[in-house]
Amino acid sequence: MSFDSLGLKPELLRAVRDLKFTEPTPIQTMAIPPALEGRDILASAETGSGKSAAFGLPMLSALMDLPRGKTRALVLAPTRELAEQIAMHLTELAKYSGVRVAAVYGGVGFGPQVTALKNGTDIIVATPGRLLDHIERGTARLRDIEILVLDEADRMLDMGFLPAVRRLLKSIPSQRQTLFFSATLPPAISALVREMLHDPAKVELAPTASPVEGLTQTLYSVPQEKKTDLLLELLKDNAIYSAIAFTRTKSRANRLARVLEKNRIPSDLIHGDRSQAQRTRALENFKRGKYRVLVATDIAARGIDIADLGHVVNFDVPYAAEDYMHRIGRTARAKATGDAITFVSSEEEPLIRQIEYALGSRIKRSVNPLFPEASIEPPKPRLVYSSRPRRRR
Repeated sequence: MSFDSLGLKPELLRAVRDLKFTEPTPIQTMAIPPALEGRDILASAETGSGKSAAFGLPMLSALMDLPRGKTRALVLAPTRELAEQIAMHLTELAKYSGVRVAAVYGGVGFGPQVTALKNGTDIIVATPGRLLDHIERGTARLRDIEILVLDEADRMLDMGFLPAVRRLLKSIPSQRQTLFFSATLPPAISALVREMLHDPAKVELAPTASPVEGLTQTLYSVPQEKKTDLLLELLKDNAIYSAIAFTRTKSRANRLARVLEKNRIPSDLIHGDRSQAQRTRALENFKRGKYRVLVATDIAARGIDIADLGHVVNFDVPYAAEDYMHRIGRTARAKATGDAITFVSSEEEPLIRQIEYALGSRIKRSVNPLFPEASIEPPKPRLVYSSRPRRRR
């Protein structure tokens, strides 16, 4: 199937060709036709599956037929990075349509956002917290919203945004089209779906845990205090030209970034204590190839589209299999190939076992070039599923 067969307007097809999209992804093929008909959409799909265009193209098509000067579409996203990414992608798709897009999120000044809201920018892409700030200030009025999109709804729940979303819904007309995207549907999300959607078209593409094709996964057993040495050793291989290294905490990210800088490895970092300007600059410089390593906490695991990212390094094993899947999903995107490398200390073996349990298969272990004695397959520990350590951002 081609984009031409989906019923899109010529202006949108022209923008799609400019972006060199050759054929729609499965979620685009399944979601765009019913969305063009004005139906609500309930979609289960992972990050990197083409969701932005899946909801963006039909939304732009509908807005092209409406008068300008009012904000008629709202996209809610859980993080600043994802909101900015969606806004940039929608702007590219709207290139020939005349539809305007603006992002509204925290960490930056209110001024430009107030102007965009006051002028009735056609599409607002926002994080729930900052949008509520605008509503409370009286600078955002959502009474003309005709299309509402929730992206990464399960992530919003995980980050505690569900009450904020419910408050926002009170400011949005109940008569609207709603496009709902979530990788998983836990009970709290399922209840929200029943409240928000009317006879939705269902698109189910997200397996419980299934890495993309083209992705190679490797584990290295390594003592906790030697992880930095191992990373430096692996970086001697110039094949690792572009990598995101995920740590569990902000303090560990800071320490790792300092060590990389000391060893003259071009790098930067993004986490919750960095300003929005710092995070945006780090990500853009990384995309342009100025940095070889981007050190990040899980704040960067979702919604970041980086072309030609060769490697993901799990410097720390995440607490949940879902977080592992989102981390490694940053590479091998759009049918490319990539490598996911995970450093596992003895204390983290139970976490890896639970991730492998969710994957339904063992992950290949490679010999540690610095500590081969640590590469011996450890005994299987007894898994406990009733509790989950508290994650720190």
